[in-house]
Amino acid sequence: MNDRPRTGPITLSIAAVERDTGLSKDTLRVWERRYGFPTPARDGLGERAYTLEEVEKLRIVKRLMDAGHRPGRIVALPLAQLQELAEQTVDQPQRAAETALDAGDLRSHLERLRAHDVAGLQAELARLLSRHGVGRFVTEVVAPLNVAIGDAWVRGQVEIFEEHLYTEIVQVLLHQAIAGIPDPGVAAAPRVLLSTFPGEPHGLGLLMAQAMLALEGCRCVSLGPQTPVWDIALAAAALKADIVALGFSGCMNPNQVVDGLAELRRKLPAERALWVGGSAPVLHRRTVPGVLAIAALDGVPAAVAAWRAQHAVIPALRAPASL
Repeated sequence: MNDRPRTGPITLSIAAVERDTGLSKDTLRVWERRYGFPTPARDGLGERAYTLEEVEKLRIVKRLMDAGHRPGRIVALPLAQLQELAEQTVDQPQRAAETALDAGDLRSHLERLRAHDVAGLQAELARLLSRHGVGRFVTEVVAPLNVAIGDAWVRGQVEIFEEHLYTEIVQVLLHQAIAGIPDPGVAAAPRVLLSTFPGEPHGLGLLMAQAMLALEGCRCVSLGPQTPVWDIALAAAALKADIVALGFSGCMNPNQVVDGLAELRRKLPAERALWVGGSAPVLHRRTVPGVLAIAALDGVPAAVAAWRAQHAVIPALRAPASL
């Protein structure tokens, strides 16, 4: 006789689903009422419990929304149709105007990641960093790789832990590269404070922006991701920041982004610039007065040059491209 306890299907709590998909708890509840999906069961404590199949579908829906699809048109679609739509939506391996990687390079890096060849992937990316320098490495290697890995995740070709492995590898390389960029050496170098809002956990884009700003002779201090609005304002004052730079990946509710930026702008003095960047479409669809939205990382040099011109600051010697 088998006395082993029966185990049901694996489920995730609403907090875990929020972390894994980037969809807020409020969004999940609204979709449940409005679209009839997801339809979580209840655990022994009466809390929502989501199946792995529901979470997989929610991940694809989130990625399609980031690509511009409206939730009302896709949430109720069956999983197979969503997967087909994802294939059509993300059918290009990379979207940057310039890249140091071709399609074969992208496939090679993805294969290393899926094979869990951490040492091999790290060595290859380190070689590309040394060959192209920090600036090109950020805009022409990491940026297209981010897109390719995100697209592979939508197709089910990359697991979340593999995406995290890639992120850690790149973050280590960028931290080392930023540490090697010379100090601007002038008192008038613009001081930049970097962070993200609560609910925006992605720090890789923030680190990429820090590298580009440091190359332009900025003195950067990063608080890392998920800093409350009031604390960002306090830190900017304490550190005498000239510019506050925030990153958004698209995982936050657009209204939260806009409202948070408007609140932060009110808390900052007029002379303190507020810059935003990242893949969140709302940054460019709904502008906030007094907030500069930078469309891509290669726009950082022009933004810094414009700030210097406005403040009559003599630029520091730019770090060599070979760094």
